[in-house]
Amino acid sequence: QVQLVESGGGLVQAGGSLRLSCAASGRTFSSYSMGWFRQAPGKEREFVAAVTRSGRTTYYKDSVKGRFTISRNNAKNMVYLQMNSLKPEDTAVYYCAADSGLVSTSEPSNYDYWGQGTQVTVSS
Repeated sequence: QVQLVESGGGLVQAGGSLRLSCAASGRTFSSYSMGWFRQAPGKEREFVAAVTRSGRTTYYKDSVKGRFTISRNNAKNMVYLQMNSLKPEDTAVYYCAADSGLVSTSEPSNYDYWGQGTQVTVSS
């Protein structure tokens, strides 16, 4: 069982930055690939970024490549999403998720545990 708690969301102007954090409970954190997803009003939840168990490999949605960086600290049971050059279209609730599968994936249904989400609002 893994419990995930996101923090770091807020209101920021376009071009600004935010750093989201996700704290995970449990002693098996390093056994999970971790992902960030987002959901805007009226839209489906979409993949943003993922990081493998070791943290050595990362994956990104095309529209955030070069602006967002996912990272993890297995010693602290933490995963982060650094978001730079934010755009109004990045506005959404951002969710942290844990996947026990062997291969990192962008498919939400493959993730076993989810946090409650944190709101990110980017004003123009």
